[in-house]
Amino acid sequence: MTDTEVIATAPASRRSSMIKIHSAEDFEGMRRAGRVAAECLDMLTPHVKPGVVTDDLDKLAREFTLDHGAVPACLFYRGYSKTVCISPNHVVCHGIPGPRTLRDGEIANIDVTCIVDGWHGDTSRMYLVGDVPARAKRLVDVTYDGFERGLAMVKPGAHFGDIGHAIQAYVESQRCSVVRDFCGHGVGRVFHDAPNVLHFGRRGEGAKLEAGMVFTIEPMVNLGKYQVKLLSDGWTAVTRDKSLSAQCEHSIGVTETGAEVFTASPAGLFRPVT
Repeated sequence: MTDTEVIATAPASRRSSMIKIHSAEDFEGMRRAGRVAAECLDMLTPHVKPGVVTDDLDKLAREFTLDHGAVPACLFYRGYSKTVCISPNHVVCHGIPGPRTLRDGEIANIDVTCIVDGWHGDTSRMYLVGDVPARAKRLVDVTYDGFERGLAMVKPGAHFGDIGHAIQAYVESQRCSVVRDFCGHGVGRVFHDAPNVLHFGRRGEGAKLEAGMVFTIEPMVNLGKYQVKLLSDGWTAVTRDKSLSAQCEHSIGVTETGAEVFTASPAGLFRPVT
């Protein structure tokens, strides 16, 4: 893909093969949506404890989203029946809330997307449930540190491959692996838009970043090998070797000097204290 093939004017209401360039007004819309999503995950923090039913967490998230004038983006999206995804332990992503309870010592990712005035705020973070083993805490730290290295690459003139390379190089230096089957994505008025943002790759590859681009960075990191498989429900992805997996995600915009995080936690709770 060449640079001239990836640029379009935003907003648009459907996915395009071209990367959209957003205006200052669009960035304000993303800030509003991102804040509601981040506040939703902040709200859930004290409720994520041993014995909590995952469907109860989903109901709390749905009520919070609606009470704040937003729409749950995942609800009924391609047949999905819940507001959030909850992915514990070896579940890589898209875990479906239900009767399962979270147990002491587990880790879990919660992923939420809120729509505010047509704009999507998409974010996820890790939660530590009770007394978590050191190896699980280390995996969470590696995931966040890898994410931060990818985020640091975001500026005009850099390449998308620079983001993936920074994440992969760090994660693999820590003897963990980066999932290949899922990636970040463009976001805005469209939930999943161009480009695909890989969390592995080579420096200098991929399209160049330009001010006004908006996308997610959301690395999934496994304690074992990177291979995953999809369960029969059509949504839940798990590690093939049953090793632990962790993920974190922000919606970001490229500015003239770097990156703006739209889904930053107002309470400073995005990264769990391990």
